Amino acid sequence: MQDKNSSYKKNRFDFKSIKNNIGFSSFSSALMAIFLGLIFGFLVMIVAKPGNALAGFQNVVLGGFSRIGDVFYFATPILMTGLAVGFAFKMGLFNIGASGQYTMGMFFALYVGFMWDLPSNIHWVVAVLAGMIGGMLWGFVPGIFKALLNVNEVITSIMFNYIGMYLVDMIIQGSSVMYVSNKTRTNYLPADVQIPSLGIPNSNVNLGIVLAIIIAIILYIVLQKTTFGYELKATGFNKHASEYAGMKGKRNIIITMVIAGGLAGLGGAFAILAPSAIAGSSMTYEPINIIAPNGFNGIAVALLGSSHPIGTIFSAVFISHIQRGGTLASLVGYKPEIIDVVVAVIIYFSAFAMIMNTALAKFVKRHFGKKHADQTTIESEEPTHDDQDRVSDNNTREAE
Repeated sequence: MQDKNSSYKKNRFDFKSIKNNIGFSSFSSALMAIFLGLIFGFLVMIVAKPGNALAGFQNVVLGGFSRIGDVFYFATPILMTGLAVGFAFKMGLFNIGASGQYTMGMFFALYVGFMWDLPSNIHWVVAVLAGMIGGMLWGFVPGIFKALLNVNEVITSIMFNYIGMYLVDMIIQGSSVMYVSNKTRTNYLPADVQIPSLGIPNSNVNLGIVLAIIIAIILYIVLQKTTFGYELKATGFNKHASEYAGMKGKRNIIITMVIAGGLAGLGGAFAILAPSAIAGSSMTYEPINIIAPNGFNGIAVALLGSSHPIGTIFSAVFISHIQRGGTLASLVGYKPEIIDVVVAVIIYFSAFAMIMNTALAKFVKRHFGKKHADQTTIESEEPTHDDQDRVSDNNTREAE
């Protein structure tokens, strides 16, 4: 009987252990935030245009499936900037300079694409690596200021957003090779420097999304399975305790910001080196003195993915999905900015992870907890092997 009870306890649904699991907590809070954000967006649509609210909401939720190639293309840069922000979060740093690092990576990739004459089979690879180096350089300076002078990385990195944006726009507009003045944007990149397409018709999606997912998986392995990743996370949890344990906090700060900058720079390279949906053309950049929004979208992606590399993959695809659907909402009279409201609300709710987890836990406990409690009561009432032995001993004593 005892073996039967122990076997049942081992195999039964253990709600408490699942509820306390960190991965489940992150997933449940993100799921609840997405649900509440979409409901709020639907209510906004009802207020704006009641007659078209259902059609507009359907476009937001389902429209991305009809543009799956673009969903993955636009998910690529925000996945990389999301990884850049999330990786710095693990170290206890707020890398708000992902936009500047993204822009510098894009510029370095453009420069190699236009100015360097390389064999066609490696040209795009070198351009991508150049983009990574550009982002690393733009992450290095805030890391140095933070590590050596204890200057808040938020201040330096956000200032470098503006410095990088104005510097890149100035250099591009001054180059007759890269810039086409009558079109107010850069020229098309040569075909040999464009990242190979994945072959989805009428889409910009390319090998960049595959590389981005591989990078996210490598980042997860580094953070979870290596001593270096453990040191980074330990320094983020408690800088003074980690230094007392012999970890080099200042070095780790610099390395973290350099890696984060490189990830954002790769996002810029993947975005600009993509082939366009128009045959023979590529993506272009318009220097209009506006900070790249993909850097700030990366913050939203990192928050929704709980700064976890694997979670960031799914959150980037989801954000890109509803953004593509949001553009289709204009077909029924809604402004595309409606999706910005939805994303903002989703991120707002995802910031209240504990509240989301508590609400979901109460819901699940209300529906599944009673059955679990009843089964526990039945088990407690069943006599165990030890109980039977004690009863037998008592009966023997009474007989004597």
